[in-house]
Amino acid sequence: MNINSGQPIVILLVEDNPGDVRLTREALKEGKVRNKLIAVNDGVEALAFLHRENQYANALRPDLILLDLNLPKKSGLEVLAEIKADDDLKRIPVVVLTTSEAEQDIVRSYDLYANAYVTKPVDLEQFIAVVKSIEDFWLEIVKLPPDG
Repeated sequence: MNINSGQPIVILLVEDNPGDVRLTREALKEGKVRNKLIAVNDGVEALAFLHRENQYANALRPDLILLDLNLPKKSGLEVLAEIKADDDLKRIPVVVLTTSEAEQDIVRSYDLYANAYVTKPVDLEQFIAVVKSIEDFWLEIVKLPPDG
């Protein structure tokens, strides 16, 4: 992934709350880095997207994954475990972005090799600020591995 390539950065948002999807989209729209946000709303759909299955046969490989833990069908922790166990996917940075402040969720996420754990603020402006700081850090400061 090369920010200077002119290609938009692909971000996969795994989030079942339509309001949080909309806020994340708005926060990223105002960002400095061109990005393409793709949102899926459950764990099964996230893995189908990442494995390019069914309707996702031509899916773009994400440069960054924003993952909620509280998801229908398959939990965020299950999705994280599958991503990090897959040699083709494990280098994609995964930022857990969730409402859970439970210590066991934090510990389990890092045990499963999450790259970061961020608790979603309930305040609208703070939520947008958090998404912007994730974007600033992961898309402007950190050097990400190349695709594949």
